[in-house]
Amino acid sequence: MTDEPFSFSAEQFSGLARVFPLPNLVMFPHVMQPLHIFEPRYRAMLEEALEDDRLIAMGLLAPGWEQAEGRPTLRETACLCRVATYQQTEQNTYNVLMLGVRRLRLVKELPPKKLFRVVESEILEDVVPENVDEDEAADLQQQLLAGFKRALPKLPDAFEQLDQLLGNQITLGMLSDIVAYTINLNLESKIRLLAECDVMKRTELLLEAMDGRPTGGGSRPFPPRFSVN
Repeated sequence: MTDEPFSFSAEQFSGLARVFPLPNLVMFPHVMQPLHIFEPRYRAMLEEALEDDRLIAMGLLAPGWEQAEGRPTLRETACLCRVATYQQTEQNTYNVLMLGVRRLRLVKELPPKKLFRVVESEILEDVVPENVDEDEAADLQQQLLAGFKRALPKLPDAFEQLDQLLGNQITLGMLSDIVAYTINLNLESKIRLLAECDVMKRTELLLEAMDGRPTGGGSRPFPPRFSVN
C-alpha cells in the first residue's frame, strides 16, 4: 500500500486532465471513492498518473453514450481527483482510493495518442457572493445538516460524524459537496450540483432537491463501496 498526503493546490494541475469517464457516478470535491481498475487503458492511465502528479479527472458520459461509436461525448463538468492510496493486486489490477479535489471544466479533447482520453481543462473554484453575511451562510449550513440527518435515518453513527465535521469548522461549500455525493438524488440533479460553483446557489439547489427526492430512497454507504471500471 502506498500513501501520500491529501493536500492539493491548483498549481499542481498542468491543465491536461486524464479522464476516467463513467456513466452514472458523479464524483464531488472533498469526498473519497474507491475504484477497482482492471481495464488496460485505465491501468495505463493510473500508472502514468502515479509517475506524474497523481491526478485523474472523473468525468461523465453524455446521454446517448450507449449507442455512440468510438469515444462517446463527455459532459462539460468533471471532478479532478487525486490518487490518495493504491494497491496493486496479484492480477496486476489496482484498488484505488480517489479524493476529489476540484471541479473541472473540460474544454478540448486531445487527439487519441494514448490508450486513455486526455482533455484540456480548467479548474473551477468555489465562489461565495460578496453580499452574503455570516449569519445567512450559517443558517443555510444548519438547514443542510438537518436535512442530511433526515436523509440518513439508518445511519445513526453518521450523526456524530457530521457534528464532528461542523466542530472542525467545515465550510458550507465542503458540506454541500459531501451531502450531494452521499444522498440519493437522480443523476441530472447531481450533475447540476457539480456544475454549480456558487456555494449559496448550490446549497439552495441541494435543499430543494432533497425536499423533492423520492421517499424511501437509499444513500451511499459509509464508506462507499468500490466502483469497478
